[in-house]
Amino acid sequence: MGEHVRLEVADGVGTIRLDRPKMNAISFAVQAELREVAREATEREDVRAVVLWGGERVFAAGNDVKEMAEVSYTGMVDKAGSVQSAVTAIAAIPKPVVAAINGYALGGGCELALAADVRIAAENAVLGQPEILLGIIPGAGGTQRLARLVGPAKAKDLMFTGRFVKADEALTIGLVDRVVPAAEVYDAALAWAGQFSAAASFALRAVKESVDQGLEVDLGTGLAIERTQFAAVFATEDAEIGLRSFVENGPGKAQFVGR
Repeated sequence: MGEHVRLEVADGVGTIRLDRPKMNAISFAVQAELREVAREATEREDVRAVVLWGGERVFAAGNDVKEMAEVSYTGMVDKAGSVQSAVTAIAAIPKPVVAAINGYALGGGCELALAADVRIAAENAVLGQPEILLGIIPGAGGTQRLARLVGPAKAKDLMFTGRFVKADEALTIGLVDRVVPAAEVYDAALAWAGQFSAAASFALRAVKESVDQGLEVDLGTGLAIERTQFAAVFATEDAEIGLRSFVENGPGKAQFVGR
């Protein structure tokens, strides 16, 4: 367990909890802890889905600006890969991941939320990529993931201006998927993740990898990825259980084992 990032597991759901008061600024040390906790969430069989949460007050207000201000060009050449890899590690968790967003999710915090599969935001949540106001650009995947999520024009507007987006607009443009009262954010995310605690985990992984990899290639290559994944899940015990259960008992009654 890291100093500022920890994995808490209950009933098949792992919560990756950021805890660096006051604003969960993402330092280089926090990035290292994110990589480690992503590895743990990936490897643990008792984790079927993941909630990414910064607590009731703030998700993450951004990367540690004071720390970055001390880094030279040559220093950032060495560190830029590390900055990206922390968020990429979260995105690569082969299980459903939901970001529970209270308060600010700005800069590196917004990029971290973009790494989730689904984003549930509080009514008072504020998101954005304000790096341009510091004379820099998003460096942890924001220029790529944001454009893929909301489209290039909206993404450029947000990154050109650095403006903040409130929850209602974030929902309208597709930056978040649900908006709920602030007190309900974590419970809503937990409920979403909890529905996968007894699901066919290898099929979930195949869906996530097919979609994520398919977005990076042309349609024909994406269909080839899908064919490979589709055939592969027939080697799982869960596929045998699910198909037999449907034939014998109808839909929705299979008791999967995660293998």
